[in-house]
Amino acid sequence: MPSLLAERTEPALNPRQEASAGVKHVSRYRNVAAKTGRGFVGVLLLAAVWELAPRLEIVPSYVVSPLSEALAALWEMTASGSLFDNIGASLVRSGIGFGLAVALAIPLGAAIAWYPVVRETLTPPLEIFRNTAALAILPVFTLVFGIGETSKIAIVLFACFFPILLSTISGVSSVDPQLLRSAKVLGLGPVTTFRKVVFPAAVPTIFTGIRMAGAVSILVLIAAEMIGATQGVGFLITYYQNNSLYPQMYAAIITSTALGLAVNYGLVGIEKRLSRWRD
Repeated sequence: MPSLLAERTEPALNPRQEASAGVKHVSRYRNVAAKTGRGFVGVLLLAAVWELAPRLEIVPSYVVSPLSEALAALWEMTASGSLFDNIGASLVRSGIGFGLAVALAIPLGAAIAWYPVVRETLTPPLEIFRNTAALAILPVFTLVFGIGETSKIAIVLFACFFPILLSTISGVSSVDPQLLRSAKVLGLGPVTTFRKVVFPAAVPTIFTGIRMAGAVSILVLIAAEMIGATQGVGFLITYYQNNSLYPQMYAAIITSTALGLAVNYGLVGIEKRLSRWRD
């Protein structure tokens, strides 16, 4: 019976409306294809500049390897298996630091935005740390935790913490007041209101900070590994530079870029799954 009612209440599209919908559908996919094509052309142009600039001596070829040589070195490093060991070390460090930052920053940011007492107490010290560059205090982490894994994880945690914290505060604070009034009218308690109304509405803003933190987790870790490490992608970059193995150095740089892109697109996919309700 419900299905029959649904059929009655849904107006059928006439041929003109169906044709218009089909045209819009095709037009949308054409726009997506055009954007993808232009992006691909941009990447090809970048690759061409990288390949030709050192070969034409626009930049010194003895320090800037052509792209083809860097890719050949990347293939050799991949085939030998040494690259995967260093990628694994970097991903473990950045993953642990990033995960700890998410676990700590979201609850704290929600508490700061939700409770005025917490906000007034914690905002001044957090502002002090927020304006301190992560790499500036890397020596402190090294002195306190040593040159092992703990210092690398700690610097990633510190760098990722504040983008997530600030986005959480912004997301929770900017929830539509009408939603809060509706929750109060329905008799929802503070915990239920936050869990079912506030947090879902704040997820898009929170994920903006999470995506920023994901990129930061790779960038800061690479820099930390370049300063002091015996394994990792950052260590590879410094090692090949010190030994004048420039194609391998650029191969390691390409690897770090690929890791950053993979993390970003992975987080975008997670955000889409958690934000399906917006569609």
